[in-house]
Formats: sequence, structure tokens, C-alpha cells
Amino acid sequence: MKQPLPVVLAGRFVRLEPLEEQHRADLEAAAAEDPDALRYGALQLTLMGWDSWFGEAAAGVADGRYVAWATVALDTGRAVGSTRFGDIDVPSERVEIGWTWLAPSRWRTALNTEAKLLQLTYAFEELGAGRVALKTDGRNARSQAAIERLGGMKEGTLRRHLRMPDGFIRDTVYYSILADEWPPIRARLRERLYGASA
Repeated sequence: MKQPLPVVLAGRFVRLEPLEEQHRADLEAAAAEDPDALRYGALQLTLMGWDSWFGEAAAGVADGRYVAWATVALDTGRAVGSTRFGDIDVPSERVEIGWTWLAPSRWRTALNTEAKLLQLTYAFEELGAGRVALKTDGRNARSQAAIERLGGMKEGTLRRHLRMPDGFIRDTVYYSILADEWPPIRARLRERLYGASA
């Protein structure tokens, strides 16, 4: 597997741009739509504050732990969320898609599905990943359902796994997609997004 790079990934509905300070105002507005809706996010934006959130992302990018993107809606040109690659292990041919959040007004739209299609395509077809993992808070049934709709295979739950910024120690539910599972998942996601013209 090749090392992931901070590239632009563009589709019909969304563009993933390397996360930069210029995205801050849009992201603050997106998160402000319903701060309580982001309560299960691994970074708990409303508790950490934006300086801390951007600083943690930038530090991870600088030392190669992350590739961080702003999720830009093409209908407005504004950032409406963010997503990352993490747990990057080139020798083991694995990467994780995570740290994902989206403005509540964009839930159950094409944006998140296409963003994941772009990330998975980049991981499997350009980088040569053998495994892409996704994980979520055990309390976050909405996120688990979204990962399952994408085609993620539920692997199990790590109990009492991660202390959140509010002090709660969460269970973490793990999913993955393997390289040999990717072609039919890609076809299904493209059909869902673009119809028979895919």
C-alpha cells in the first residue's frame, strides 16, 4: 500500500478538500446547527473547542497519523463537515476512515455516501489498501446504520474502550471492508448515488 496524501477527492455532490484554516467558519456554522447531534463524535466538538480540534488535526497530519479533509457541498461550495484517514499502516495495507461528522441538515443525503465512495475508491484503487476500517460509538445507532448501509462488515465491539472528553468511557463498534469485498460494494454505492448511468 502507498502512503495516503492530502489530495482533493471530487464527485458529483461533494468535494473532499485537505482541511485548512479557511474552512473554519463554515465548519463552525455546520456544527452549530445542532451541537447535541454531535455528542457521540470522537472529538466532541462542543467540548473541545475549535482551536483544540484544528490543532489536533494539524498535528496528526504533520506527523503522518492522519489525512484530514473538509467535506464541501458542491451545491453551495461550503464546508459542511469533515472526515479523515487514520490508523494508517502501510506495511499492513490498512487505513481507517473516521473522525467523520456532517451538519445535521446534510444527514441522509448523497454527501456522506459519496464522500465514503471517494475515500474507499482512493484507499483501494489508488493506494492499494487491503483493509479499510470504520468504527463508532456503541451508543450511536445512527452511525452504525450508516456504516452498514455503506457495506461495512461488523466485526465486533471493544467494550469500555475509549474515554471521551466528557469523561464517559465508551464501547467502540468496529466495521471493515476488505479489498476483495470492494467491487460489489462500489457497484452498489454507485448505483445508489448515480442510478443505472453509473
